[in-house]
Amino acid sequence: MQGPELRHPAVAGRFYPSNPEILARHLENYVGCGASASEPQTEEKVANAIGCMVPHAGYIYSGHVAGAVYRRLPARSSYIILCPNHFGRGAPLAIMSKGAWLTPLGSVPIDSSLAQVASQSCHLLAEDAHAHSDEHSLEVQLPFLQYLVKEFSFVPFSIVAGGYAALESLGRGVARTVAKAGKPVLIIASSDMNHYEPDDITRLKDQIAIEKILALDPAGLYDVIRREDISMCGYGPAVALLTAARELGAKRAELVKYATSADTSGDHSTVVGYAGIVVS
Repeated sequence: MQGPELRHPAVAGRFYPSNPEILARHLENYVGCGASASEPQTEEKVANAIGCMVPHAGYIYSGHVAGAVYRRLPARSSYIILCPNHFGRGAPLAIMSKGAWLTPLGSVPIDSSLAQVASQSCHLLAEDAHAHSDEHSLEVQLPFLQYLVKEFSFVPFSIVAGGYAALESLGRGVARTVAKAGKPVLIIASSDMNHYEPDDITRLKDQIAIEKILALDPAGLYDVIRREDISMCGYGPAVALLTAARELGAKRAELVKYATSADTSGDHSTVVGYAGIVVS
């Protein structure tokens, strides 16, 4: 595939290794059973998983959190991946409905039929590849799925977080898309947690937000993000995920793993938080 329908990697070699063999070794470390002795060995698949929330920082910082989630998920043939738009480029709610995304592990096709259903189910979505062109928060999810699932397709959504009504409408559209898909589809929301404050403050703020996610409370999450000034970059995808999951009958959410960048860097003065959550 040539031209604009093939989206080339924007952050390979920076957020994750560009060498496929090195990348595969890193992924094995993150998703394998080599958890530390202090880490609970709860490796059962969540067979009825509806969706998840995973971080999107460089793998050295958040790969172990994302991997802990991905190894708990059942394999699906198709995924809806919701990511924040860090650069504000393109449409506020942007979808790509054709083509493929390339990573060092190969290309992943967009599920065009599912994308068409999504566009019909949410009138706010706009076809816009530009919104996705340099965005890392979705790209870094694909190698995990390539390593674990091998053959799959996906629909990329890019979200410039706006008002709650738009995010709720998007979430309901995602739920309608999954319900009409005629096959199991898993929803992935890409988000880091609080940014660039001391470790102790970030952990306190993140706990407040995580409590709302675990309560399956999208409105509560939206409100507390603003009230407590929590710089969770992917709260838009998280609100949409929670809204969709509730529409699809979700009963619980489980915090699989939490960390901050201080766990890797040792610098507690200014950190980013990472939460991995499965919704079922």
